[in-house]
Amino acid sequence: MHAMTLTFRLIAAALMAAAAANAFAAEKAAAAKKAPSEKELIASAMSAAPAHVAKGATIVTMDDKGMHTLRKGTNAFTCMPDNPATPGPDPMCADKNAMEWVDAWVGHKAPPSGKVGFMYMLSGGTDASNTDPYATKPEAGNHWVKTGPHIMVVGGDAAFYDSYPKSPDPDTTQPYVMWAGTPYQHLMAPVR
Repeated sequence: MHAMTLTFRLIAAALMAAAAANAFAAEKAAAAKKAPSEKELIASAMSAAPAHVAKGATIVTMDDKGMHTLRKGTNAFTCMPDNPATPGPDPMCADKNAMEWVDAWVGHKAPPSGKVGFMYMLSGGTDASNTDPYATKPEAGNHWVKTGPHIMVVGGDAAFYDSYPKSPDPDTTQPYVMWAGTPYQHLMAPVR
């Protein structure tokens, strides 16, 4: 009977340890889902561009209700923090023309014509489809690419993009055109 009591105690201890581990994991998952602080959002947004650009940039964040300004800037750039819903880091910093291009892309509208814009994504970019501007996950035929730190030129005319590779499966270590043939085609240029 003593051995049986010991066995039950060991089983009970193991179950209690497993329950504690599950509770700890649940707490950790809940903490991970906690919204980042304003300070963390600003730091994330600033990581997108060189320090001298980010220091003077307006910092904004997006949610289902629209864009919110976290900090007014003193230069022509606007930076946004990483989007936690995407699989990789994707803070970005864009000039006024590029922000108009982003607004058009997000709103499924025609980008402004004749306005070339410049964007930094020095923390890298979320893995994305190289052919479908609205793909949300890798699927057969949507040519998912992995990008590292890069800059982007948006809004150029078609002749500008004809100077660069437009392969659906590009060499991301060299400049290439993303979303070629769509109204949102743009030049991706690695910086490392």
